Amino acid sequence: MEIVIGLLIIAVGAFCQSSCYVPINKIKDWSWESYWLIQGVFAWLVFPLLGALLAVPAGHGLCELFASAPSFNVWMTVFFGVLWGVGGLTFGLSMRYLGVALGQSIALGTCAGLGTIMGPVLLNIFFPELDALSKLTFAVIMGVVVTLVGIAIIGVAGSMKASSLSEEEKKAAVKDFNFPKGIVIALLAGFMSGCFNVGLEFGKDIHFAETADMFKTLPATLLVTLGGFVTNAVYCLYQNSKNNTWGDYKKGSVWGNNLVFCALAGALWYSQFFGLSLGKGFLTSSETLTTLSFCILMALNVVFSNVWGIILKEWKGCSSKTITVLIIGIIVLIISSFLPQLL
Repeated sequence: MEIVIGLLIIAVGAFCQSSCYVPINKIKDWSWESYWLIQGVFAWLVFPLLGALLAVPAGHGLCELFASAPSFNVWMTVFFGVLWGVGGLTFGLSMRYLGVALGQSIALGTCAGLGTIMGPVLLNIFFPELDALSKLTFAVIMGVVVTLVGIAIIGVAGSMKASSLSEEEKKAAVKDFNFPKGIVIALLAGFMSGCFNVGLEFGKDIHFAETADMFKTLPATLLVTLGGFVTNAVYCLYQNSKNNTWGDYKKGSVWGNNLVFCALAGALWYSQFFGLSLGKGFLTSSETLTTLSFCILMALNVVFSNVWGIILKEWKGCSSKTITVLIIGIIVLIISSFLPQLL
């Protein structure tokens, strides 16, 4: 029963993350770089900090925790967060050119597979005594493979969509639709975004002994998002300067509206990793599902992002055959979430 609860919590987090781009559509009169930076303050600083505080027992502090942890682990966690930040930037561009459904599918699918594999591999390089590669069991590899198969099927549906619609129909669904350019960016985004899980692997022991299992990864999550915030902030401020959009922050009439929706988008985005931490606390009886939890989260993100894609009519005008292929891909991803437990 605990495993079911854990998977449901992760699923709720995935649904929230897949919904985080809906509030962004309500932001007014700000350029991309301006609202991306402000929502990032909430998504990568404010809410991760609040989450990490839940992992701190009474009488202790976060600074104490980070000071007492091995500095190498702390800095590697932040470093992979910086790399993940590059994925976050290109992730937004992938949705610009492919739409919410297809953009998230390709990027998150790549992220799911590489993130799950890269963590134990890199950890084994630096700490061979931990035998991290032993986590990559047959069940784990099969879970990753099935996830990638589901992503590939959805990618086929996207290709069918691109070839069947006229330019006008593509632009109606996704304003800047560009399948070749979007695929390249989405693959890069997925590769770099996989560094998030690598950062969590390096920071998995950064917690107090008294911390409950469900909160143990939250301090590491803060360090990863902190690194990601640095990358995104530098780029956004550069774009503000390049595009002369500093005036966005002076538009007092829209600050109230935009701040609310940026905060909501940030909270929804962070929910995925808050849910991941809580969910993993219920999966401790299954090392396979614990190892695959990041992959499961990404797979469910893809499922829900395609649900939103259907709601937002990004697949409008596609043939029934294309929709059938899309649904098959979604079903395969859902199966990938619990298949490893049956092996």
